[in-house]
Amino acid sequence: MRTPYYYLAVMSVLATACGKETKDYDATGTFEATEVVVSAKSTGELRSFAVREGEMVLFDSVVGSIDAVQLQLKKEQLSTNSRQLDANKAQLDASRHATDSRQLDLERQVASIRQQIANAQREQQRFAELYRDGAVARKQVDDIGYQISVLEKQLTAAQDQLRSNNESLAQQSRGIAAQQRGIDAQQAGISVQQAQLDDQIQNTKIKSPITGMVLETYVERGEFVSTGKPLFKVADTQNMYIRTYVTTAQLQQVRVGQSVQVFADYGNGQKKTYNGTVSWISSRSEFTPKTILTDDERADLVYAVKVAVKSDGYLKIGMYGQVKF
Repeated sequence: MRTPYYYLAVMSVLATACGKETKDYDATGTFEATEVVVSAKSTGELRSFAVREGEMVLFDSVVGSIDAVQLQLKKEQLSTNSRQLDANKAQLDASRHATDSRQLDLERQVASIRQQIANAQREQQRFAELYRDGAVARKQVDDIGYQISVLEKQLTAAQDQLRSNNESLAQQSRGIAAQQRGIDAQQAGISVQQAQLDDQIQNTKIKSPITGMVLETYVERGEFVSTGKPLFKVADTQNMYIRTYVTTAQLQQVRVGQSVQVFADYGNGQKKTYNGTVSWISSRSEFTPKTILTDDERADLVYAVKVAVKSDGYLKIGMYGQVKF
């Protein structure tokens, strides 16, 4: 904001009337504050809106909310779908474990038959030696040989079944792996959708982006708002600044970070002094605005300067002030 022209015109007249009197300030300007217009990030009915003009709100505090019922329902549906996919994946794991268990049983069966054959062969050799010594009948040796023949047939059948089961297991494993990849892809998609819904639900909460005073409100509770609609304006009235202009000659007295004195002018000679800090100096000059008075009224080019001031509650936006470098 800039000081009204008529007010500065009066000041100009007073300055001229005072002739060569020494001024107790180097520049003039008006107090400003960082203002933020908070807009809706979602569309729907304004369910709550606890914002009143002149009240203080805190940074990131929730001051209202927009209807989020449909978004919550969509999120619940996604959660249900995710749980069903988890159940399907558990069934696939159970099926794979069952197949692995059958495969292990077949391997154990083959190993057992081989052990039985090995034992029978040793027994056959022992009885063959006894037979040569005439200690046993030929039939006993033949019976062991028949037993070995039966075991070898059982081993062949078990090995064939094991190979067939291996092929079936490999095919089934590939199928299960493909299904699991499909489930993982679906779950990844659901996770992305849930994150999007969480963000949309979060956007239904109306928060203050700064700590400050509410200057204006534009809506009321119960109204239907759309994304981008302005809801309220808030200003940081604790950390204010005065915008002023200095001439080229004054630049040698000013630097960023410099501590200066700031005077709030209440009129009728009433002033209040504050400590200020030069926070910004324009890098470009501009022609002297018609509403700006400088110490050198013949100067055509000036530089904008911002001086940060900590407010005690008495400074107001638009109030006239002076700066002493």
